[in-house]
Amino acid sequence: MSRSCDICGKSTITGNKVSHAKNRTRRTWKPNLLNIKTEVSGTTMKLKICTRCLKSDYVTKKV
Repeated sequence: MSRSCDICGKSTITGNKVSHAKNRTRRTWKPNLLNIKTEVSGTTMKLKICTRCLKSDYVTKKV
């Protein structure tokens, strides 16, 4: 299972960490993902979604 949002597809991105001396080393940025239990078309599902999708009310959290 990849580390990506099931709603928007946001996933891990890579880039460079740049020090004060302008040395470059590779690093990664990971999305803030949550495992949420939600109801989709009458069935309860567990989705891995980012917090921005949860805040934007794309899905509603089932309590």
